[in-house]
Amino acid sequence: MTKQPKALIIRAAGTNCDNETKYACQKAGIEGTILYVGRLLETPLILHNYHLFIIPGGFTYGDDLGAGKILANELRFILYDQLNKFISDGKLILGICNGFQVLVKAGLLNYPDKTTSKMDEQSITIISNDSCRFEDRWVYLKVCSQKSEFIRVEEVFELPIAHGEGKFFVSNKGVLDGLERNEQIILKYVNSRGEEDGYPFNPNGSMGSIAGVSDQTGRILGLMPHPERYVDPLQHPHWNRKVNKGIKLEDIKPDGLKLFENATKYIKNKLL
Repeated sequence: MTKQPKALIIRAAGTNCDNETKYACQKAGIEGTILYVGRLLETPLILHNYHLFIIPGGFTYGDDLGAGKILANELRFILYDQLNKFISDGKLILGICNGFQVLVKAGLLNYPDKTTSKMDEQSITIISNDSCRFEDRWVYLKVCSQKSEFIRVEEVFELPIAHGEGKFFVSNKGVLDGLERNEQIILKYVNSRGEEDGYPFNPNGSMGSIAGVSDQTGRILGLMPHPERYVDPLQHPHWNRKVNKGIKLEDIKPDGLKLFENATKYIKNKLL
């Protein structure tokens, strides 16, 4: 009997993208399980039954104390040991939008000159958009590094964003340089020509136009755009234009689905 990749998708009060994330996993051949975070905190060893740990989008705990801060503290102070073991076992972690905010505030995407992937002091964060309002639009993204196991092809593609606190911010230029040097900057906001640009192409004013980063292993990825919202051709607002140009609907490969399919390939090749 062939083993199937398994993903644990946690939800907390305010999570609102868990079902979409489970659907995306299923489309990519991953068995997704949604679990309330309280259950995981009570029984942390549950984590090790899975190959992929996903923190989906939403507004966990109402973004009290800042977006993702409360859930980040729960992971950092209660699940520290189990998460570090999960990472050292070669498994994958994905944080989408609010999940990205959680990862950086938990220290899981840590300072680039650390020699391990253990949770450490926070040197990057996500703050309020420069526009001071909620941004909800499709954006162009450029793959800047081959380090992440989730994103393997250098290209420009599109995904939707939806956030009020999405600006990538670092404590000093040395951190930004370190991320660049270590090839941890995976995605940048660009225009349709693949060039860095101002608002609205960079929808939140992120430093370096950064939309997604990985840890040093390439097995933890945090990104503000929502890949789970583009796993079906009909989810793209211009799908009909492609069809009118003669492209068959079944030949349209949704950009978000590719990310989950890459996770499937990694799990099958390295963990099963």
